[in-house]
Amino acid sequence: MRIGHNFAENFSFAAVMLRLVRTLRRNPTDAEYLLWKHLRRRQLAGFRFRRQHPVGSFVSDFACLEARLIVELDGSQHVEQSNYDLRRDAYLRARGFRVLRFWNSDVIARTARVLDTIFEALHRPDMDGRFD
Repeated sequence: MRIGHNFAENFSFAAVMLRLVRTLRRNPTDAEYLLWKHLRRRQLAGFRFRRQHPVGSFVSDFACLEARLIVELDGSQHVEQSNYDLRRDAYLRARGFRVLRFWNSDVIARTARVLDTIFEALHRPDMDGRFD
């Protein structure tokens, strides 16, 4: 491997990504905090989830690498950035991940239903999409 300009760019990108991930982990939304209480330490069906896990140039809210499942929590700002979310989801799917999206308000008001949906997706490799 030749070390040069690309190495410096990659190193710089990795450093920026690491800072971003650490910031996101230190400042979770209420919905992220609540869901993480149920996903951490293999509490959901024994599957290990990672919080604020980088995938390429994106950071997923929650990722289960074993099941190739990403769980995204969306606040009101996502209504205005639906095109970005579509591109992001396509990028993640192209890398073999399934993506589930939940509104923050659903995580808070219907926690058990959200957890049931995630549980089902962990056991059904064809399940993908938005929680309704």
